[in-house]
Amino acid sequence: MEFEQVIKGRFSARKYTTQSIEPEKLNAVLEAWRLAPTAKNIQPIKIYVVKSEEWLAKVDKASRCRYWAPTVLIVCGDKESAFERNGHSTYEVDASIVATHMLLEATNQWLGNIWIDLFDRGVIREEFDIPENLVPVCLLPMGYQAEDCPISPLHYERKNLNDIVEER
Repeated sequence: MEFEQVIKGRFSARKYTTQSIEPEKLNAVLEAWRLAPTAKNIQPIKIYVVKSEEWLAKVDKASRCRYWAPTVLIVCGDKESAFERNGHSTYEVDASIVATHMLLEATNQWLGNIWIDLFDRGVIREEFDIPENLVPVCLLPMGYQAEDCPISPLHYERKNLNDIVEER
């Protein structure tokens, strides 16, 4: 898929089929994270790939927003190894850049996807035994979107560039 098609075609998919993601497509998504830029290239990220029904049920305890996706990526930032200056750590920004790269590659692989911030981080931490240095930043449900997958009407509402860009 052409890059412009990827960025214009990506939307938050809220309904999926039960079809599993092929290993080569999932590996392409994970490779996109490995290639994403992070502060000082420290790569302070850990990804938990959740595919089994047992573990997906644990995700469901933390969020009602999995939308029946067959795979969920839990993106965590490592607050101890991330670049820090003047009391500001880059772990959340780094994790967000990585997550965005993975969502765009998922779209490139014709996989539906959505960024979820509405989840109980404490439940995720407990259910997945995530160490204290790692902070769950977002959940990325993904898979093949259902034919009747709705697209939010808000998806098409975009601000005019003149309203958000100012040249100096």
